[in-house]
Amino acid sequence: QCVLSHAGGRSLYDMILTGKKVVPGISVADVSGVAVPLPCRHCEAAPCAQVCPSGAIRWTSEAGLVLVEEERCVGCGGCILVCPYGVLEQHGSRVMTKCDLCVEMLKRGQEPACVAGCPTGAIQFVSIEESGTIR
Repeated sequence: QCVLSHAGGRSLYDMILTGKKVVPGISVADVSGVAVPLPCRHCEAAPCAQVCPSGAIRWTSEAGLVLVEEERCVGCGGCILVCPYGVLEQHGSRVMTKCDLCVEMLKRGQEPACVAGCPTGAIQFVSIEESGTIR
């Protein structure tokens, strides 16, 4: 769902047929044979934003998100080195990629694609205040 949401595709099959770039917005690590998602924590004092020489990575106070402006990214990789969670990646290009919580969907009042597409409801999008009540 993440890839489709960011590339504007209807299905993965359609994207491959049309040659659209397939780039995940979230890192996945192999931990003892189990795929573990590594979502961006959107740190308020984001180390990745602090070391970015071009200002391509910034924390936005209005959305509370750390966003990457692809056109400004120079691909130096400094952000990869300083991220304490290891979520930034380069996928065949110089541009860094990471989870942006589907910021365009949030602006439209929708949940992030991973939440909307989770077949079991295991992924939830809640506020910090609500997180203590999840069971």
